[in-house]
Amino acid sequence: MKKLLITLAISFLITFTSFSQEKTIYLWRNVKGMEKEQSVMFMHQPKDTSKTCKSAVIICPGGSYHHLGLRSEGNTSAQWFAQNGVTAFMLKYRTAESCYHYPAMLEDIQRAIQLVRENADEFGIAPAKVGLIGFSAGGHLVTMAGEFHQTHNELEKLGIDCQVSLRPDFVIPVYPVVSMQDDIAHRWSRKSLLGFGKKKQTQERKDEFSTELNIPDDMPPTYVVVCDDDPVVIPENSLRLYEALCAKNIPNCRLAHYEWGGHGFGMMNNAFMQEFHWNESLYEWLRELGMMN
Repeated sequence: MKKLLITLAISFLITFTSFSQEKTIYLWRNVKGMEKEQSVMFMHQPKDTSKTCKSAVIICPGGSYHHLGLRSEGNTSAQWFAQNGVTAFMLKYRTAESCYHYPAMLEDIQRAIQLVRENADEFGIAPAKVGLIGFSAGGHLVTMAGEFHQTHNELEKLGIDCQVSLRPDFVIPVYPVVSMQDDIAHRWSRKSLLGFGKKKQTQERKDEFSTELNIPDDMPPTYVVVCDDDPVVIPENSLRLYEALCAKNIPNCRLAHYEWGGHGFGMMNNAFMQEFHWNESLYEWLRELGMMN
């Protein structure tokens, strides 16, 4: 019994240490008319300065645009990136659980990109090495941010003077929601993003927010992760996204396609990770891009 209690205590300590935050950054605190918005980023910096590669990543957990898997997808990813020399910012963006729909989510991620780049010197990063990783609905959000950086400048609409680029330098959608089309859409995510009712679920809006239909010529390098047995988001979502990237000849794109793994594995030390070590392939891709040492 005593041995079990000691084991549990050590496990708790490791978990607590892994999920502790170094700095909390409030996105809208100094923006007139937005001060009450509670969107935040939690920053994790590399402990080993010899590994620091001046890169940064903004992490968007999934949750069907309704809620957020902050622990399973957010904190574990932030820990892995920080251990590998990348400053990680876990984004707690607004969702339908708190009665938010588009454009709140895109406002949050664009504001996050702005703050990370504007404060690059303070954070010890290079402004030209800022990328995004998102899981499930978060995968849709990071892809949308890569696509819409010129056509949907939400900060400008809010009257914010943004002097830095909102284009991320790389995008990593993991088991992502991609399409809003009826045949493969994750309908809960679609409703949470666009809102409820036929007037908000028009075919025009479904087309506008289907990321496979909106790849720009300057889409950042994109690394798509998908498992054939995903029971939540139809894997065809990822395949259509990758095909669209290839059709546009977007350089340095990759499809990490696995036979099994399901949905929601994040960067946890689970059976999928132990079998495929998917983060090692991701590491090599990021190293090829010059984003990791």
